[in-house]
Amino acid sequence: MKRVIENEVTIRESQIKDAKPLMKIDKLVWNSRNSPQIPVWKSRTHYLRSCPPENQLVAECDGFVIGCVGWRPPTMMFTNSHVAEIYIAVHPAYQGLGVGRKLMESVKLHTLRRGVKKLRLRVLSTNEDAIRFYKRCGFREEGRLAREYVIEGQYVDDVLMGCWLL
Repeated sequence: MKRVIENEVTIRESQIKDAKPLMKIDKLVWNSRNSPQIPVWKSRTHYLRSCPPENQLVAECDGFVIGCVGWRPPTMMFTNSHVAEIYIAVHPAYQGLGVGRKLMESVKLHTLRRGVKKLRLRVLSTNEDAIRFYKRCGFREEGRLAREYVIEGQYVDDVLMGCWLL
């Protein structure tokens, strides 16, 4: 595994050119242990519609995109426009090296500047490493949808987590 010093990782706003490497990272990261449905991108355009550059930050190291964090409105209702739902993915070779934490710190600042007051996310109850990571980043469990999914013949809870930015 390649070792990374946190200072070598740059966080920047996503660009259209990042779509292809981010699609590859999605293929490496998402599986039945951490997602109720593995994303399948039919094309670069399909990816960009779901993950637009203006709502995404990327982590870059030595000129290579190694991860991203994105956000979207949880609903189209004005009454919760202060909330953004996030997703995060870090290339497996760079996990556990501070990249995810740096992405989380950056998305908190970036979205706060855009008027977001709260971040939320969803994580499978079986993804204990991710739950611990999110808690270290300031997220707290706010709810749980019991037996929300059946994955490989097992019921799995959907854990709802949130983090206030103020």
